[in-house]
Amino acid sequence: MPRAHEGDRAGEVTRLLRAARTGDRDAFDALFTRVYAELRAVAARQLRGERDGGALRPTELVNELYLKLAGSPAGEWEDRAHFYGVAARAMRQLLVDLARRRDAVKRGGGWIMTTLGDGTASTDAGLEEVLALEDALAGLDERQRQIVEYRFYGGMPEQEIARVLGTSTRTVQREWTKARAWIYRALYPDSGTAGLAPAPAAPRAGSA
Repeated sequence: MPRAHEGDRAGEVTRLLRAARTGDRDAFDALFTRVYAELRAVAARQLRGERDGGALRPTELVNELYLKLAGSPAGEWEDRAHFYGVAARAMRQLLVDLARRRDAVKRGGGWIMTTLGDGTASTDAGLEEVLALEDALAGLDERQRQIVEYRFYGGMPEQEIARVLGTSTRTVQREWTKARAWIYRALYPDSGTAGLAPAPAAPRAGSA
């Protein structure tokens, strides 16, 4: 979409966020419709590795996300970046819950190299790796966990993560590098971290 329209789209999302914070359900529904495509794209990346057709399709996951966000305190949504941050956390919770129900904890494959290695927030192993990641996240500090959450589950760019966390983009980049190196070592203790090249910017989830 031409850049001339990006400011208008962002402004509309911000307007709807402000209205939704007052309890306006129509505004929340309009907001969710506005960002639906971005959220569905994130859901599709998370479920890409489901080789059996999946226990949950991207549309169904986004519908679950809608119900979860509709029941969350709207006061958390300070701006568009914060909204995507809340959505990323909700997506993580939904996927972890689904993975636990399936008892799908398997390690290995190309997941770390395609996901944490290049910063694309995509996975080829689907839910099979969600609980393995959850275990590894336990070894990080709170800010590092949030950065992984926002990038992996929300596809948020470093600049927006920095704004949500109230820190600098350089700090986010540094902590992201530390976090993914830790996760790689936790999942592949015999492999080292040599295969982890510096990650480029994640795709912009909040372009609406």
